[in-house]
Amino acid sequence: MKHYPDPLALVDVALFTIREGRLALLLATRRNRDEPYCGALALPGGVIHVDEDEDAQDAARRVVRTKLGIDPPYLEQLYTFSGRLRDPRRWSLSVAYYSLVPQQVLEATHIEGLEFVPVDALPKLPFDHDAIAAMAIRRLRGKSTYSSLLTFLLPQAFTLPELHAVYEQVTGSNTNIAAFRKKVLDEGMIEPTGQRRTGGQHRAPDLYRRKGAGLQELKRTI
Repeated sequence: MKHYPDPLALVDVALFTIREGRLALLLATRRNRDEPYCGALALPGGVIHVDEDEDAQDAARRVVRTKLGIDPPYLEQLYTFSGRLRDPRRWSLSVAYYSLVPQQVLEATHIEGLEFVPVDALPKLPFDHDAIAAMAIRRLRGKSTYSSLLTFLLPQAFTLPELHAVYEQVTGSNTNIAAFRKKVLDEGMIEPTGQRRTGGQHRAPDLYRRKGAGLQELKRTI
């Protein structure tokens, strides 16, 4: 029987959050055991464990748990990157995912070697992680205009101005907040919690939450 060499099978995750009011991507420092490109900043990723991972998404969730100590609230497959030259070790393929995590959740992690870099100031990344990051940013920006995707960047309870600010930051658009409010409420992507944000100097704003646990696609763009 002819022997066929096995390719290197990996997963990589483009994990987004809002950091200091800007859309940021999580990068991890590759350590001594992470040859090649030891010491470089890269997307979190790892080899698929065939004896442990049920599928590629299970592998991606394991990578996030291992590197961050959290279970990502939103994780979606992006694309499969493959080829002879993408990894100096051997022919490889990577099933890439993108994930959204609220800043408050990430602040609870205390793992060394992680950096949150604004997406408009990313350094040169190893392998083909530049291409993965660029595709993930395009997907995030595009899908944010016709779904409840951006609510996964916010805590469980948030105000409409907070959602509006995240929308403008991610999409790069300037939208009238009154029109934005009407669209998101008419589409039913969020619902009031019945509570208000307290502690400010002005009238306490109403708090909202994502309607339903999963992603909701809208009938029209925001």
